[in-house]
Amino acid sequence: MTPIQVGILGVVVLLLLLAASMPVAFAMGIIGFLGFSIIVSPQAAMSMIATDLFDTISSYSLTVIPLFVLMGQVALHAGISRKLFDAAYHWVGFLPGGMAIATVGACTGFGAICGSGPATAATMASVALPEMKRFRYSMQLATGAVAAGGGLGMLIPPSVVFICYAIMTEQSIGQLFLAGILPGILIAVIFSLTIWLQCKIDPRMGPVAPKTSLKSKLKSLLGVFETVLLFLLVMGGMFAGFFTPTEAAAIGAGGSLVVAAFRRKLTWRMLAQSLRETARTSCMVLIIVAGAVMFGHFLAVTRIPFELANWLATLPLPGWVIISFIILFFLLAGCFVDALALIMLTIPIFYPVVTGLGFDAIWFGVIIVVVTQMGVISPPVGVNVYVVSGIERDVPLQTVFKGSLPFLLALVIAAAILVAFPIISLWLPNLAR
Repeated sequence: MTPIQVGILGVVVLLLLLAASMPVAFAMGIIGFLGFSIIVSPQAAMSMIATDLFDTISSYSLTVIPLFVLMGQVALHAGISRKLFDAAYHWVGFLPGGMAIATVGACTGFGAICGSGPATAATMASVALPEMKRFRYSMQLATGAVAAGGGLGMLIPPSVVFICYAIMTEQSIGQLFLAGILPGILIAVIFSLTIWLQCKIDPRMGPVAPKTSLKSKLKSLLGVFETVLLFLLVMGGMFAGFFTPTEAAAIGAGGSLVVAAFRRKLTWRMLAQSLRETARTSCMVLIIVAGAVMFGHFLAVTRIPFELANWLATLPLPGWVIISFIILFFLLAGCFVDALALIMLTIPIFYPVVTGLGFDAIWFGVIIVVVTQMGVISPPVGVNVYVVSGIERDVPLQTVFKGSLPFLLALVIAAAILVAFPIISLWLPNLAR
């Protein structure tokens, strides 16, 4: 068999293993090892496994992952999410669907210190859903808003998905973080308009809450002061050149501990729980990265990515048509594969194609995160939907999926805008260059 035939067979077997529910990290690692053994040699494959595992686990650049995850976990247990929701509610609660809009706003703020979509969805589900239920909101709208809003944690920096994309493509983590800010705000605004339109059509879905005084609104802003300060300290310091992304992550983690201590939430029990969740999440991400690196090395020796890039570059089609097909692939695949796993799995194949066509790698990273964000609320593997349904057990799973559909359409519109106007993603990174 030729290397390309071995590569195609490896991809097919990988898909079968994923369909059989094998963890994606182990599936990629096994196929990478076996394929590399066939094309090169078993001895070289054993050496590759040892090297890739050691390089991944000991990578200094990847230490940003556990540090940012710790920052989010401590912030979660410190009660920051409740303060964010209360502040947003005071300012937009009087609008039709105001509580759901406040939930989207709180998801945006919490995503700025969390970096995980499912974690953001789980946190806001426990905070916002009881309040919306008390005000007789439609649970279809309420759960859909939480599931979709939670996905903003994947895009708003610091994003774990962006970090992994940066490592895989050797792009700047800081540039990707900057690129995600305006698209994240854009999607939050489109989500809010989606909620407002639904509630204008059917006011029973999101009853208007009582108006609050200006004094109460201003007082509520005190609750988000720590979040804004922490975000500005981490992101502002990194972009000003005071410290590297890894140092920024360490400062963010330390800052979240200071906030927790200031709020008198820093206990041994809370710290142990935060460290335990950080270790679990970080190990999961790092083993996926290691498996993806092994699989990427296997694909490299098959030359499939390079041959595919050359073939697509010679097609008599405009570049935007080819990029549209790639985006469509990510949209469909995101319905079945976890977002982080999908990016780790496919970037070695599609990244050479995209850069070969002349598209900006930073812009492509934003587009891929936005498109895979659709997958977290799409059936059958919408992880955020399952998270929300697991917390609000009284609401059937199909109700949460149905409530997510309008936000899925909103994400399609947002993706189309970002494709048509790349400057939205690239304006801040260009300013920092």
